[in-house]
Amino acid sequence: MAHAEAHADEHHYTATGIDNKKLAIWTFIGSECMFFASLIGVYLTYKGRDVSGPKPHAEWLDKAGVLQEQMLEIPLVTFGTALLLFSSFFVVLALNGAQRGNRKQLIGWLVATIFCGVFFVGMQVYEFSHFAHRGMGYTTNLFASTFYTLTGFHGTHVTLGLLWLISVLVVALRGKLPPEKALNLEMAALYWHFVDVVWIVIFPVVYLIR
Repeated sequence: MAHAEAHADEHHYTATGIDNKKLAIWTFIGSECMFFASLIGVYLTYKGRDVSGPKPHAEWLDKAGVLQEQMLEIPLVTFGTALLLFSSFFVVLALNGAQRGNRKQLIGWLVATIFCGVFFVGMQVYEFSHFAHRGMGYTTNLFASTFYTLTGFHGTHVTLGLLWLISVLVVALRGKLPPEKALNLEMAALYWHFVDVVWIVIFPVVYLIR
């Protein structure tokens, strides 16, 4: 009886019938959607208005008068995008394992999700450092400023999601994530899906649309 009461106390439902923790994460995600919508809007507003290079999809002359290739490395980012999208599927499998009490499935797919996220963040770090090496700083032109702001904020959100998933993994490795506490992973998974969906919008807007 005491165990049942403790289990009931772990879930506090709102008038909507949704757990208050889940409602809170959905509310937070809604506010974040507005935030990224404004960043994407600013990027599109200033897209193509650069008076000097570097430009995302065209060759350009640097300050020394040397012709440079386009800045964006689309094949690498496409691969990173694919891994990020697969990671959403992986975290669903991890959540399924948590809900069924399958510890091996939970840990295995959660590790796979984290690996994909780490690769994506590493890709962005490489991309930013490579751009800086080629002479594109934050204030170089409108493209640079809006690009670094938009993709940088997204990369920060992915990093925060990774830290959240890693913390859940640590709890799972300690055997402290039974099925009745699967909601802890579900909330992290919802946030992870959010950063994936945002990137689905950012990727074509920044890298594919000329």
